[in-house]
Amino acid sequence: MRDRFKRSVERLLPTEARLGDLFWPFHRNPERKAPTARRRPAGASRLAEVAGFGSNPGCLLMFEHIPEDLPAGRPLVLVLHGCRQDAESYDRGAGWASLAEERGFSVVYAQQREANNPRRCFTWFRPSEVTRDRGELMSIRQMVAHTAERAASDPERVFITGLSAGGAMTAAMLANYPELFAGGAIIAGLPFGAARDATRAFDAMGEAPEKSPREWSELVRTVSPRISRKPAISIWHGTADETVALSNGLALVEQWRDLYRLPQEAFVEKRMKGRRTRIWPDREGKPLVTFHEIDGMGHGTPVERGEGGGYAATVEPFMLEAGFSSTLEIARTWGLTRRWKR
Repeated sequence: MRDRFKRSVERLLPTEARLGDLFWPFHRNPERKAPTARRRPAGASRLAEVAGFGSNPGCLLMFEHIPEDLPAGRPLVLVLHGCRQDAESYDRGAGWASLAEERGFSVVYAQQREANNPRRCFTWFRPSEVTRDRGELMSIRQMVAHTAERAASDPERVFITGLSAGGAMTAAMLANYPELFAGGAIIAGLPFGAARDATRAFDAMGEAPEKSPREWSELVRTVSPRISRKPAISIWHGTADETVALSNGLALVEQWRDLYRLPQEAFVEKRMKGRRTRIWPDREGKPLVTFHEIDGMGHGTPVERGEGGGYAATVEPFMLEAGFSSTLEIARTWGLTRRWKR
């Protein structure tokens, strides 16, 4: 079973890498034990820190939650926090680990180090950090491969979500590794290729660069010329966001809509209280690009206070009470809300 799964998860790894040489060095020495997850001090978080998950060229931290007795073939969700957040803070607000415990899937959090960025922002704008198999992008990919191997996750059901700088890094992961993901949710983020240095990154946050839909999509085609798999993309943005302008959410829509060759006018619109949702489906009716425009919401992840998986356990920075849980809605579209039997 292990060998069969290892073959299926090899597509999570660089083509030039061998499992025993790069990601799981303990295979080279049978007496060396696999890296273990270290439980953090007692508190609300279910997350455990993981060391030794790979070469980690981006010098990031890794946390995970794998429910006890989780069977093989369950999904995996990767989560990327925003600036001035960390994995535990984001998880307390978004409730991904508690939802994973209830619904039966694994969760991986990448966490930025203050040594890399004093505000703990992922470096979504620097080419050296968002090029395939380099920098922070490579570190995050290694985390996915590591937990996928440990949990024997279903390689066809790997998902990614992130907020703000984590949302922009989510876009970079989806652009560079579309074959890895079944779906991605970008919250208050920016399109891939919106900036190439810190100065232009701040400019882009204030207003997305002016580009045609084709110009936006070509940025993805350049790094992924052959897309064998089309992850379903959902974009979430508040109309009152003064940190990352709403124009970036619109640019993200155009980037992925044009990449998937979906006609601009061929959307289905739904209106709920305080929210406008537009869905661009493929010819079979599967939603490929979805844009959630949230009236009056500022910069952050829309959450709902409550008990149980997917609800905000505490008040956290940039986790905004919206009357609904984006975690639960995202998980529902990914087919992750059905309870599992232990």
